[in-house]
Amino acid sequence: MLTMFRWLLRLTVGLLLLLVLAGVLTWYFAIRSLPTYSANYEVTGITAPVEIVRSTENVPHIFGQSDEDVFFALGLAHAQDRLFQMNVLRRAAQGRLAEIQGPRALPADDLARRLGLYRRAQASLEAQDAPTRAALAAYADGVNQWIRLVNEGARGRGAPEFFLFPDVIPYWQPADSLAILKLLAASTTNAAADEILRARLSLAFPQHGTELLARPGLPANLPRYADLFTGARLGTPERRLDPAARHDPVGYLRPGLALGGNAFAAAPRRTTGDSTLLAADLHVKLTVPSLYYLARLELHSGGIIGATIPGMPLILAGRGHDLAWSLTPAAIDDADVVIEEVQPGNSDRYRGRDGWTAFDTRQEVIRVEGGSDQTITLRETANGPIVPGLDPGLRDVTPIGHVAALRWTGLSREDGTMSALMGMMRAGSAAAAARALQGVVAPAVTVTLAEQRQVSTIRGGLVPERHPEHPGGGALPAPGWLDETDWTGLVPLAGAPAIPDSGIAVASEEPGRDGLRHARLSRLLGEREVHSRDSFIAAQLDVVSPAARALLPLVGADLWFTGDPAAPGTSDRQRQDALALLAEWDGAMSEHLPEPLIYAAWMAALQDRLIRDELGPLADDITDLQPGFMDAVFRNRGGAARWCDIIQSAAVEDCTTIARQALDRAILDLSARFGPDVASWRWGDAHQARHIHPGLGRLPALGWIMNITQSVSGGDFTIARSGLFGQGDQPFAAVNGAGFRGVFDLADPDSSVFIISTGQSGHPLSRHYDDLAGLWRRGEYARMSLDPELARAASVGTTHLSPAP
Repeated sequence: MLTMFRWLLRLTVGLLLLLVLAGVLTWYFAIRSLPTYSANYEVTGITAPVEIVRSTENVPHIFGQSDEDVFFALGLAHAQDRLFQMNVLRRAAQGRLAEIQGPRALPADDLARRLGLYRRAQASLEAQDAPTRAALAAYADGVNQWIRLVNEGARGRGAPEFFLFPDVIPYWQPADSLAILKLLAASTTNAAADEILRARLSLAFPQHGTELLARPGLPANLPRYADLFTGARLGTPERRLDPAARHDPVGYLRPGLALGGNAFAAAPRRTTGDSTLLAADLHVKLTVPSLYYLARLELHSGGIIGATIPGMPLILAGRGHDLAWSLTPAAIDDADVVIEEVQPGNSDRYRGRDGWTAFDTRQEVIRVEGGSDQTITLRETANGPIVPGLDPGLRDVTPIGHVAALRWTGLSREDGTMSALMGMMRAGSAAAAARALQGVVAPAVTVTLAEQRQVSTIRGGLVPERHPEHPGGGALPAPGWLDETDWTGLVPLAGAPAIPDSGIAVASEEPGRDGLRHARLSRLLGEREVHSRDSFIAAQLDVVSPAARALLPLVGADLWFTGDPAAPGTSDRQRQDALALLAEWDGAMSEHLPEPLIYAAWMAALQDRLIRDELGPLADDITDLQPGFMDAVFRNRGGAARWCDIIQSAAVEDCTTIARQALDRAILDLSARFGPDVASWRWGDAHQARHIHPGLGRLPALGWIMNITQSVSGGDFTIARSGLFGQGDQPFAAVNGAGFRGVFDLADPDSSVFIISTGQSGHPLSRHYDDLAGLWRRGEYARMSLDPELARAASVGTTHLSPAP
C-alpha cells in the first residue's frame, strides 16, 4: 500500500511538473511572437532608410524617402500587429476559412468561391493605375519581409493564434489587398438580402407582406412575387436563419455587417475657429482586434493620418495638412437576384434569352479542417454566378427547377476602386478627390471632405440602370430569361463636389435604415449656429434614439396614466411603473437607465406580436426593428392598422390592446431576468458590446481571455450606434458599432482626436491589445498629430529599416 501511495505521489508530482513546463513553454513561445518596436532591421524592398515611430497609443508614424518605402513600412507594421487578422481576412476573401476553422466556415467559403471574389480581384490588378500597383507591391513586400523576419528569428510564428491552427502563412500578394476590398464591398450591400426577404414576405402574406420593408424610393405597387413565376412551384417555406450565425466572428461575408457610419463637417462660418471641422465614425461588426488600425504616413504629397484596415494600404478616414475626409457607404441598390430556369432533364443548361444555354462551369475543392473535403461545382450564367448560399431564405423564393444568380456591380473584373480610393487619399483638394472618385465601382461611397475654407460631399460608385418594365421593379428577384430583367447600363455616381448652402455637410447612410439617424444628426447640428471640436464630439457620442422618440408617443398614446392605481407587486403595477418611467424619458439610451431596456423589449415584443400570425416562422427572421412599419400601423396609414388584428382569434383586436399585451409580455420576460423592481433595471446589464476574437472567441476558456465585453450606451438608431442582434439568449447585445471615431479640426490640426474600439495590437499579451477599449467605451479620444517631434517625444519605440546590402 505504501509503495502504491509513493507511485501515485510521484505520478501526481510529475503531471504537475509537466503542466507547469507546458505553461512555461506556451508562455515563452507566445512572448516570442510579441514584436519589438525598438529595433533595427535590414530588409529587401526599400531604397533608403525608413523610420517607424510608435506613439504612446502604438500608432505607427512612418517616415521614408519615397511613397513605395512608406507603403512597405505600413505593410510591415500591419503584419507586426495584426498578422493573424490579415490572414483571416485574406482567407475569408479566398474562401479558405474552413482550412483552419473547420466545418462551421463552410457556408462562408462556399459563397466566397461562388462569387469568385479572389479570381475577380486577381483580374482587377491590371485595372489599377501605375502608382496603385506600385503601392500594392511595396505593401506586399513589407508584409512578406516581416514574415521572413519572424521565420528567421524564430519569433513565435508572428502571432500566438498560429500555434493553435494548422495554418501555413503564404506570402502576401498584391491581389490579396484587392480581394479584401471586394470582401468588404460584398458585406456592405444589403440589396440582394432585402430582395429575398421581400419575396418571402410576399409569399407569406401576399396582400400586404411587403409593407414591412417599405422604403423611400421603392416602386409604389410591387407585384406579388408568385405572379412573376406563373405555373412554377415553390417549395415549403422553412425557418432558415440561424440566430448565432449573424454574430459568428468568422462571418465576414454577411450582408450589411461591414462598413457603415456617419460623417459630418462644418464650414468656417459655422465653427469657432478660422477653418473647418469634420467628424467621422466608421461602423463595423465588433471584433477583437478592431477591423481598424490607426497609422500616419509621410507621403510625397504630404503627411496623412487616420484609420486603415490591415491588409490594405488605404486610409479610409483621416486628414492631411489641408484636407480631411471620411467614407460612408452610399445606400444604393447595386445588386439584383436573378432566377434562372434549368432545362428539364439537363441540369447543365439554363433558359437564356436566346434559348437553352450551357452554364459556364468549373469545380473547386474546399479543404476542411477536421472534416471531409468538399468539391463544389461553380456555375455562372450571363446574369452572374449561381449563389445558392447567398441568403438563408433564398431556397424559399427559388421555384423548383430553378436556380438563383447574382448580378452585382462588384463582380467586375476591371474594378478600379482601389486606385480611386488611393487617389482620393492623396488628393489635396475636393476637386482632385472628385476626379479620383470617378473610378469607384463598388462599394459605392459618399466621401465627406473638409478643406481649409469649405466642406463638401462627393459620391462614387456605379448605379445600375434598370428597364422601365423590369418585372420586379429592382425590388424583387426576377426571371433571368426576360430582356426587361437586364440592366440597361451603369451610371457613375461621381460628379462635382456638393457644397451645402447651410455650411453643414451630413452623410449618414446605411443600407436598410429609415433615415432616422440622418434626421437626428441634421437636427442636432442645426440647433447650433457655431460648432467647436467639443460640440462635434458631443454630437458623435449622442445616444438619444429618434426611433424611441417617434414611436413611444404613438404606441403608448392610449396607455399613459390610465386605470386605477394597482397594488404593489402586481403585474398591473409593474406596467404602470414602466409607463410612468417612459412618459418622462427623453429617449437617451443610457446604459445606467431602465427606460431603454423597457423600450427595447416592448418594441421587440410588439413587432413580433404584430407580424407573427401573418408571417408564421418567418417572423423569427425579422431581427431588426422596423420603425417605418410600426409608424404606419399605429397611424393606420393605408389601412396598415390591419396588422393589429390577430387573424387566428375570433375577436377583432385593436392596436391599443396589442400594445398593452406586448408591454406585459416584455415586463414578464425582463422580470424573469432582472427581478420584479422595474426601476432597478439597467440597459447596460443587457446591452453589452461583445468584441469577439475571430479565431478563438468561441472556445470556452480562451474566449473568456481573448474577447472583450463592455456595457455601453446607445442603440440601433442612435448616432453613437451600437446595433442590436435581436434574438437568442442575449437579444440586446451590441454586435456592431463605431470601430473608429475621429474629429478633425483644420483650424488647429494637432488638436484633432481619434480612437478605435480595442487596441492597436492583435496580440493578447500586448498591453496594446485592449488599451484603447476603455477610452472608446467612455467616449474619450487620443490626440492626433502630424508633428514628427511630438510623435518621437512620446514614442514607445522606434523601428529603423535599412536596405539590405
